[in-house]
Amino acid sequence: MKPFATFGVAVFLLAVSFSAASRADETRPNVLLIFVDDLNDWTGCLKGHPQSLTPNIDKLAKTGTLFSNAHCQAPVCQPSRSSMLTSRYPSSTGLYFLNPGIRQSTVTKNVLTLPERFHREGYQVLGAGKIFHHQLNKVIFSKLGEYGGNFGGFGPLPKQKINYRQGVRLWDWGPLDISDDKMPDHKIASWAVSKLQQKHEKPFFMAIGFYRPHVPLYVPRKWLDKFPLDKIQLPATTERDLGDVSKYARDLVTLKHIAPLHDWMKKNDQWQTAVGAYLASIAFADDCAGRVLNTLAKSSYRDNTIVVLCSDHGFHLGEKQRWAKRSLWEDSTRVPLIISGPGIKSHTCSRPVGLIDIYPTLLDLCGLKADKTHEGQSLKPLLDSPNMHWKRPVRTTFGKGNHSIRSTNWRYIRYVDGSEELYHTNRDPHEWKNLAADSRYSEIIREHRKWLPKREKGILGKNSTGHKAYEASSKNLK
Repeated sequence: MKPFATFGVAVFLLAVSFSAASRADETRPNVLLIFVDDLNDWTGCLKGHPQSLTPNIDKLAKTGTLFSNAHCQAPVCQPSRSSMLTSRYPSSTGLYFLNPGIRQSTVTKNVLTLPERFHREGYQVLGAGKIFHHQLNKVIFSKLGEYGGNFGGFGPLPKQKINYRQGVRLWDWGPLDISDDKMPDHKIASWAVSKLQQKHEKPFFMAIGFYRPHVPLYVPRKWLDKFPLDKIQLPATTERDLGDVSKYARDLVTLKHIAPLHDWMKKNDQWQTAVGAYLASIAFADDCAGRVLNTLAKSSYRDNTIVVLCSDHGFHLGEKQRWAKRSLWEDSTRVPLIISGPGIKSHTCSRPVGLIDIYPTLLDLCGLKADKTHEGQSLKPLLDSPNMHWKRPVRTTFGKGNHSIRSTNWRYIRYVDGSEELYHTNRDPHEWKNLAADSRYSEIIREHRKWLPKREKGILGKNSTGHKAYEASSKNLK
């Protein structure tokens, strides 16, 4: 009888083990990550533009912690997303520009990305839209669980460009005479809604990435109608903006870029039109996010789901006499970042944080073991005490040797040619007055220099817009 008794004990212990695991699954929070592509601070809660219509993002901000001083680690899609999904700086990986991808860097080739780590922890992993850059979405999410698709990505596209007839196909703006349900972002939201209405046996990690307001700034006409052209307010600018920065700094953001020149936008009366299209694209993306968030609020997962909403970088719309991203100034680096969920307080935190901190924060909030190789840090202390002392500033990089250090009240920039910029962001929110040459601020500069990387990986990849801009501006240094 002894073998049977031993077998019975084993079965009992196994049943207890499964029961404990099941209870753990029931208590572990779900994660909903919402990415909005190329969204700058033009949201109601961040007050980036007085005409922004983002009621759903603003509502989420009121239910959780809004990080009003959050910044990307690279002002370009691919390296920014790679940094967030691996919690590593571009200077550590060599991923500075649009190519190559995460798996082409020896540093990140075999690391567990954010969804892969949650899959290893027993989560059901789901994704749709743009989280990784391009094909990695399908490759990784399909392997881990389910990838709903990109549902058409940046489309649909009209037969002919509407307002910016030259340049690459994606750089354009204007109305589409179609209904919302024909847009990829609407389909992505519908997919997420259907998944939130289903019963999941395990805690889920769901990531969805909306494509607007990335160019082309095409949305159904009804969204543009919300922003009459003669009522559009333009962002604040000054003609002398770049007069106190180095030639290298100007070259880096002008040479070999594919966005239209600011002079062209003014000469062709397209400044208001493009700003209106950007605002309309934001309003449309907010509506898509709202459909998902409202479904979550009505679901059984409402009280046990952590929600993170963010963008991958900012966007210029005439500020600093330029358009698009790919700069180290506030308009290009600042992003919305909201974290909401069980036990998370409703407040605003002005301490400097980065997208690189999202991965370790989610591990911490879900009770998972920290990864010591991560270069970001958990923001959980700030979720509890938003005004606590926070020593570390946040770094943004655009090519090897070009770095911005953002603290609570200052932005310091150091370029590969040795030139520097310093702005007091409270007194000078538009960063119009470079204080770097003023000896009164030498100690401030010294303190910020300490946060520059001590070692930097060489630049991987070639031939993207960022590569070309970096190479063109660097030629003038020789």
